[in-house]
Amino acid sequence: MKRKIFDLSGWARVTRHTQTVLHVPGHVIVDFVTHEVNRPLDAPIPGRDALRRILDSGYRWVRAHPTTGEGTPGSALTIQLDPTGRPVQYYIDLHGGEGWHDSGYPWHDDLYLDVIGHPAEHDPWTVAATAIIDGDELDDAVTQGLVTPAQADATWTHARQVEAQLQAGTYPPVHVLKRYLEDPYT
Repeated sequence: MKRKIFDLSGWARVTRHTQTVLHVPGHVIVDFVTHEVNRPLDAPIPGRDALRRILDSGYRWVRAHPTTGEGTPGSALTIQLDPTGRPVQYYIDLHGGEGWHDSGYPWHDDLYLDVIGHPAEHDPWTVAATAIIDGDELDDAVTQGLVTPAQADATWTHARQVEAQLQAGTYPPVHVLKRYLEDPYT
């Protein structure tokens, strides 16, 4: 597994930003707001032959990072929002544990698979389409001995569970972030 720190402050695409960290019960929220971007980012929409802008000046990436502990498999959600505050993508990192870096930002041991969700046009807090991505990266990690076959199987099972929860509107971190975005001082 590779350890990833969720600190976007050094991202070369973004020339000016603000980033804050807030602790809420069961999660740490990292709120990254882009003020100036030198290279926008577009991502594929699951199930469609189209792209959607997920990063540009004025966009916001808000992450609900769990506080379950090192060695506990889980997932962390980042919602990308456009300048009006409308979700444009849900991005879930599956991990084999998480914790705190000395910098004060959360880290997780990445299990390579990710789940993405595309918001419905009528209600951006409802997911209209999903996809599990980066299966090739997980396969490579197994081949290299970074992840065991049992961990890979469990990660695929977890990814399918997260995908089903997104589709059903029951994935808990979505509700954590929606509450935070409605009242960021809770």
